[in-house]
Amino acid sequence: MVRLPEICNHNSETVVLAHIRMPGISGMGLKADDLLGAWACSACHDAIDRRSHTDLDRDYVRLAHFEGMVRTIAQLRKEEII
Repeated sequence: MVRLPEICNHNSETVVLAHIRMPGISGMGLKADDLLGAWACSACHDAIDRRSHTDLDRDYVRLAHFEGMVRTIAQLRKEEII
């Protein structure tokens, strides 16, 4: 759901929940609620958490993560999971 161009591996077998990182919501020893996350392949998740090098702007990656969170929530609603 994050869809970072030239990074996403499109491998559904590697999809995990990439939690939003935001002061007051998450931090040292505190993970955001599972509703505040986006389904992301392993490559997108690594880019979000800055574990892998990318030339993509940090703000662009953050926006893609937030948009992915919205798409994830919309899909969960569509499937009547939430």
